[in-house]
Amino acid sequence: MSESMALAPLGVPSPVAVPGARRSRFGAGLRSLLQTPSAAVGLSVVIFWGLCAIFWPLIVPYDPAAQDYGALLATPSPTHLFGADHLGRDVLSRVLAGSREVLLLAPAATLIGVVGGIVVGLSAAYYGGWFDEILMRVMDAIMAFPFIILVLLILAVMGSSARNVVLVIGLGFIPLTGRVVRAAALSVRNLDYIAAARLRGARGPDIMLTEMLPNIGGPIVVEATVRVGYAIFAVASLSFLGLGVPPPSSNWGAMINETRLYLTINPAIVLAPTLAIGSLVVAINLVADGLRRGLRA
Repeated sequence: MSESMALAPLGVPSPVAVPGARRSRFGAGLRSLLQTPSAAVGLSVVIFWGLCAIFWPLIVPYDPAAQDYGALLATPSPTHLFGADHLGRDVLSRVLAGSREVLLLAPAATLIGVVGGIVVGLSAAYYGGWFDEILMRVMDAIMAFPFIILVLLILAVMGSSARNVVLVIGLGFIPLTGRVVRAAALSVRNLDYIAAARLRGARGPDIMLTEMLPNIGGPIVVEATVRVGYAIFAVASLSFLGLGVPPPSSNWGAMINETRLYLTINPAIVLAPTLAIGSLVVAINLVADGLRRGLRA
C-alpha cells in the first residue's frame, strides 16, 4: 500500500481515486450515448445543425437577404428547394443562416443560467439553515411568475437585442437550475471527503468548487443539455412575438412570424423553419436522455 493511500482517512477517497471514478463515469455516459440508437440519432442531428451554423456562408445557395421579385411566394422547386418567402428570399438559405443565431444565443443563455444556478444551488446546499431557506424562497417567488410573461415584461423595458434576449433567458433559468444543483449537492454535503476538506481548513468556496462541484457534474451536464432545448424554444418564441433579435435577422421564430399569413398559399415557407426548430429541440432532448441513462448506469 502506498504512503498516500495509507494516510487517507477511512472512507475518504484518495486524491487519485475520485478523478478516476469521475472520468470512468463520464466515459460510460458517453459510450452509452453513442450506443443508444435514439441518442446517437439525436447527436447526429445536433452535429448537422452545428456544422450548418459554422459553414452556412459556404453552403447556402443564395444570399439569405437577397430578394428576387420574380420568385415571390415561389413553391418548392429545383431552383428554390423550400420555396421563397413573400419578399422573394430563398427559404433554405435563410433556415441555414438562422442556425448560427440559434446555436449562439441558446447556449449563451444556457451558460448564464447554469453558472448562476451552480452558484445558487451550491451555496444553498453547503451553508444550509436560514440562508438556504431564504435563498430558496426567493427562487420560488421568481418561479411563481410565468416565464414567458416575465421575459416579455423585462424585454419591453430593456428593448430587443441579442444581448438582452440572452441575458433575460439566462436569468430566467437560474431558479430551476439552482434547485437541481441544490438537490444534487445535498446528496454529497455530508460525505466523508467533505468533512475531511473541512478538517484541512479549506474554506467554503474552495470546498464547493473543488470537492462538491466535480462530484455532481452528471446532473449538471444533463440539466444544461435540457436547458439548451428550452432556450432554443424561448429564443424562437421571443422572435415570433417580435421581441427577439430585430430584422433583418434570419431567426427561425422571426421567419415563422413573417410568413404565417401565407401558410395557405405556400405551406413550405412556414414548415421549413418550424421543422428546423422541432428537429433540433427533439435531437437535444434525445441526447440529454442518453446522457441521463449513461450517467445513472
